[in-house]
Amino acid sequence: MKLESQFIGQSGAFLDAVERASRAAAMNRPVLVIGERGTGKELIAERLHRLSSRWDEPLVTMNCAALPETLIEAELFGHEAGAFTGATKSRAGRFEEADRGTLFLDELGTLSMGAQERLLRAVEYGEVTRIGASRPIRVDVRIVAATNDDLPALAASGEFRADLLDRLSFEVITLPPLRVREGDIGVLAEYFGRRMAAELDWDRWPGFATHIKEALEDHPWPGNVRELRNVVERAVYRWANDEMPIAHVQFDPFDSPWRPRPPEHRRAASAAPAATGGPAAPSPASVHFDNIEDLRAAVDAHERAILAHALGKHRWNQRQTARALGLTYDQLRHCVRKHALMEGQD
Repeated sequence: MKLESQFIGQSGAFLDAVERASRAAAMNRPVLVIGERGTGKELIAERLHRLSSRWDEPLVTMNCAALPETLIEAELFGHEAGAFTGATKSRAGRFEEADRGTLFLDELGTLSMGAQERLLRAVEYGEVTRIGASRPIRVDVRIVAATNDDLPALAASGEFRADLLDRLSFEVITLPPLRVREGDIGVLAEYFGRRMAAELDWDRWPGFATHIKEALEDHPWPGNVRELRNVVERAVYRWANDEMPIAHVQFDPFDSPWRPRPPEHRRAASAAPAATGGPAAPSPASVHFDNIEDLRAAVDAHERAILAHALGKHRWNQRQTARALGLTYDQLRHCVRKHALMEGQD
């Protein structure tokens, strides 16, 4: 399996999902892969294909959300010349392209009801009919579909065909988000960091400073593994120094004092719930305030985190860090000694 398709992780929840995919691969049945964005749904689909008896046949991927509704059916099932405006010649659909192989339908929950009806027939009878054609075409396709939607809830509300859901859910593999994969954040960060260091031709891998390891563990990772990879690789290439542990990361690449502000009407719209008495978003720090039992220790920990972040941002240049924090050089030196923040610590 190519490097980009490797599964990296050791948590039980993650390994259970991979093992279920490995067992389901041998079954010539549809599989649904459920998970948040960035959890690796496409990698699971590839594993299902590569470990199946269809491994040497095509694996065809289609993102159902990437096409307008008017083109999805033509893309899936093909069309004949003249079937609609712009159809100047006949074209095979994804089902025909995936014949004897696997068809991976990403973002399944975005399919229109019309496309769902035609998909149901293809799954049920193994036949597809090109748009503008009168005769069906036999196909032998295994379907793997992925979504981050709650398909049973959509079926209950009439937004997704319940009979199609029944046909596609022989096996359902739900991937755990990164925030619950105990021990995997550090493993993945090391893997992506070492790989980026090799790409940059570094002589050695310096690792991450302690406060960076803690920050990576504490981040909620809404974008999961994909977000972690971007954060780590960005931190490594910006650090560009293999002599010291990486001491600065930027979780939000758009964070900047010069970031463009949204138009006035959008700011007003986003502020509307608060103006009408709706619940205001709580301060992230307020969650931690309720758990403080030792004020002095909490203040020291907060001060240490600020100093470690600022030192890493300024590559351990203490004079620049002092200016950035509004301290004298001697004041900063006192804080560095107080919190044992020595240059290049890991």
